[in-house]
Amino acid sequence: MAIKALSIRLDEGVAADLAAVARIDGVSVSEAVREAIAKHIAIRRADQDFQKRLKELIEENRELLKRLAE
Repeated sequence: MAIKALSIRLDEGVAADLAAVARIDGVSVSEAVREAIAKHIAIRRADQDFQKRLKELIEENRELLKRLAE
């Protein structure tokens, strides 16, 4: 699996809270962020409204790509 490095900007208070939560949970800040992102993605995948919008976007892109290929 390839790893992609990202940089994010957080308010100082949020960054301090994140560091404290990670420390209390016994994980690195990076691991805490990865866990939060994984949970967010799982929630979105289970959201029916999100899935509907996703399918609409897929269809819009399919049509655009077909036009570009002509």
